[in-house]
Amino acid sequence: MFLKKHLFSSPEKKQIVEAISKAEKLTSGEIRVHVEAQCKGNALDRAAEVFYKLEMNKTVLRNGVLIYVAYEDKKLAIIGDRGINEVVPDDFWDSTLEVMTSHFKQGNFVSGVIYGIEESGKHLVKFFPYYAGDKNELKNDISEG
Repeated sequence: MFLKKHLFSSPEKKQIVEAISKAEKLTSGEIRVHVEAQCKGNALDRAAEVFYKLEMNKTVLRNGVLIYVAYEDKKLAIIGDRGINEVVPDDFWDSTLEVMTSHFKQGNFVSGVIYGIEESGKHLVKFFPYYAGDKNELKNDISEG
């Protein structure tokens, strides 16, 4: 069986990065996407590891969001930093994950990730609106493991 080395092509990566940039214009929150082929164990635990490895916990307002995808193992997680978790309900990301999962089941990985980014931006703006002088604290690129 042929397995993809990378989930997204260069043009698809560009679409995703543009979606991150657009979403971050609405909020002071920071959004990143991490993609890897496999996830041994729990996706949320692995997302937390990646979150700290990418130093997403170092934003001023602690309002980073990581969308984590392990495509071969069909695992997905969204994790927010302490600042977000202090103001949102425990099931805050569940509906976003459900819709992303339905996109993925149909093989629509790009649209699924972009949906997650757009929804993250919409959620973040309620609690962390964009303010004048806000700086982009984290890279908008897709990290891969």
